[in-house]
Amino acid sequence: MNNFNEVEQKVAESLLQIKAIKLQPKSPFTWASGWQSPIYCDNRITLSHPAIRTYIRQKLSQRIQEEFGSVEMISGVATAGIPQGVLVAQDLGLPFTYVRSSAKGHGRQNLIEGEVVSGQRVVVIEDLVSTGKSSLIAVKALREAGCNVVGLISIFTYGFDEATENFAEAKCPLFSLCTYDSLIKVAVDKSYVLESDVEMLEQWRKDPANWEPSV
Repeated sequence: MNNFNEVEQKVAESLLQIKAIKLQPKSPFTWASGWQSPIYCDNRITLSHPAIRTYIRQKLSQRIQEEFGSVEMISGVATAGIPQGVLVAQDLGLPFTYVRSSAKGHGRQNLIEGEVVSGQRVVVIEDLVSTGKSSLIAVKALREAGCNVVGLISIFTYGFDEATENFAEAKCPLFSLCTYDSLIKVAVDKSYVLESDVEMLEQWRKDPANWEPSV
């Protein structure tokens, strides 16, 4: 097995360096859900940095092979999981599909784009896992189409308890290249945040829906 701590550190350093992840404990962001958050993540920025994009592709592919063994298809979650999924599918020489957030309103009204073969062992690719709800909608759609979804892998996860519970209930193993805990450790080590900010950052992760920044 590889030293995944080393991978987590490298991915965390890269995401912070290119500002794919921003940490602002004292000037929080507002998510689409209305949650106040000291962190904002947009892993699509990695696509603009070839060396980082290549490293992430290689480590996603490697982790898939080590955790899931033989896989017959890669599927991405729209939209940010699509380019990452294509890169991995190309790397592994596998078919690729993607799952829309909702079915098309015209034509064949597809929810899943691409060719699905019943019984295929599928790994789903996400760029980011928060509560896991949108990811698991994609997993459910693939399973209803006859796929054997063996798990989901993402670049980054916040590690919310809600996500852990949701994936466990769906019987879908979840793996990520980088976790929130590793990110915060690297952020402190590299002076992106202060040691005194860590407690606030941990409190947010425990109850993000009700978190309020300290005055």
